Formats: sequence, C-alpha cells, structure tokens
Amino acid sequence: MKQILVLAISIFTLISCESNNTISLSSSSGNINNLSVVVDNDLWEGSVGESIRNVIGAPLYGLPQDEPLFTMRQMPTAVFSDFARRNRTVLKIEKGKEADTKFYEDPYAKPQKMVVISGQTNQEIIQQIETNASKIISIFKSEEIKEKQRRFSKSLNKDNNIENGLGLTLKFPSAYRVAKEDNNFYWLRRDIKTGTMNFLIYEVPLEKISDTDQAINDVIKIRDSIGKLYIPGPLEGSYMITEEAYTPFLSNTIIDNKPTFETRSTWEVKEAYMAGPFLNYAIKDEINKRYIIFEGFAFAPSVGKRDYMFELEAIAKSLKIK
Repeated sequence: MKQILVLAISIFTLISCESNNTISLSSSSGNINNLSVVVDNDLWEGSVGESIRNVIGAPLYGLPQDEPLFTMRQMPTAVFSDFARRNRTVLKIEKGKEADTKFYEDPYAKPQKMVVISGQTNQEIIQQIETNASKIISIFKSEEIKEKQRRFSKSLNKDNNIENGLGLTLKFPSAYRVAKEDNNFYWLRRDIKTGTMNFLIYEVPLEKISDTDQAINDVIKIRDSIGKLYIPGPLEGSYMITEEAYTPFLSNTIIDNKPTFETRSTWEVKEAYMAGPFLNYAIKDEINKRYIIFEGFAFAPSVGKRDYMFELEAIAKSLKIK
C-alpha cells in the first residue's frame, strides 16, 4: 500500500511539473518571416553559413526583385539565452555531434518551432541542411502563416457577400474594401503606403482547368481573361495581363484539404507601365464541380513585396468551402 502511495505521489508531482513548465512558457516574439539562426561566427562566415543562406534563405519565386524566404538574424551559441530564445522560429547548428536533424515544438516559448541540425564536420551539417530543406522551410513557413492569420483575425472584414455568393468563408483584415462585385466575382483591395494590395476570388467550371501539364496554360488563360474583363489599367483600353518575360511557376499544394494548383509570376498592364507580383490558387471543389480561384497581387513600386505577398497567401490559406 505504501509503495502504491509513493508511486501516486511521484506521478502527480511529475504531471504538476510538466503542467507548470507549459504554463510558464513565455509568448514567442519576432517579426513575420524573421528567422533566428543560432550558429557560431566561424561557421556562419564559412561554407555552413553559405549553405543556410542559399538553401533556407533562397529567393522567393515570383517577385520582381530577389527577396529571401526569411530575414535571418544570426547569433553565436553563447548568446542564445533569455530573451534571445523567444523568437518564433529558430534554426540551431551544433558541430561536433552525430549528424542529425531534430524538430522541436515550443522548447523555450509558445508558439515556437525550432530545428536543430548537427554533424561532426561542416560537410555533414551541409548535407543535413540540403536533405531536409523542404521540410524545414515548410515547418517555419506554416508557423508564420498561422501567426499572420492570428494577427489579422483581431479585426476581420465582415462587410462582404463572398460567403453567400460562393459558399465559402475567407478571413481577411478589415482594411480591405470591396473594389468590384459582379456575378460572384469579387475584387478586394487595401491601400498601402506605396500602392495597393489586391485579391480576387471567383469560380470557374471544373473542366476549365485540366489535370495535365496543360494546367499552367489554362490558369494563365483564365487569369488573363479575367484581367481583360475586370481589371482595367490607367489608360483607355489597358488591362492587367500575365507578364510574358517572366515564366509562371506552377506547383501543387493543399488548401482546405483540397488539391490546389499554386501559380506564381508577375503581372503587367497592357499598354501601360505598371507591374508587380501575383500568386494564384486554383482550388479543386469536386463536390460542386468547380474550381475556386483566389488570386492576390500587389502594386508597390520601389519597395520589397515579399511580406505583402505573404499576407495574401495567409488570406488564401484561411479559405474554407462550406
């Protein structure tokens, strides 16, 4: 009986400690898409740092100028303590240990994702980076999408007919206003310091986009026809089209548990000097025999556009078909 009592007390103490540890975690911090890279200076300045910058911080496709996926802040291991541990996303390099890549959730703050890459040599560390790059980027990016959605969910636009018209929900900031609404086509936009951010949402029949290599051509054909019909330029007869000089890149993703074509490239205005990046999601809604098309585009001359496009991506990924 005494042994059972001791065991029960031990289990209760363990659970209490774990619970208190969870409760005591500080809130994570940091700007969106800012990544803390914990690596000693000699590694950062050498081949390991070069690999991190080239692979984890590769330029984001579809922007007019090169902008990295993440803004990196490097710090030596010795200073990785206290407030420095609170960043929402952390990449840590440990040399002199067995080659491995480990993924941690909320180790020092909440929410937080930390990836620890180790290896006995620089080459082993570089191999781990290159082998696990896709998973590492996906985990960090997913965390930042959730954080961006959390932030703009504090003040959502509820003055629109999208839900009734298209049978779906979409969360986006109240700063966006309806610029055009016509036959279940919606154009929302918000003013920014140097221009505007925009997104379009509408539907097309399922047969309009094939499941073959022709899909990219179908997506571009649809968006160009929509541009001609609904997105005029500043001059009479001008309208938005896909920029021919920049090859569109199509990949597969998932939105609302549905197969989705993701297209990134740049747009321009026919007969006018206006251009910028766009991202296009064609979400396959087989039940309703349609594709839901979400397209986001930004007009922001002379400034970085990564974070603008990231906001539009976060809006798109909040979409839920009813």
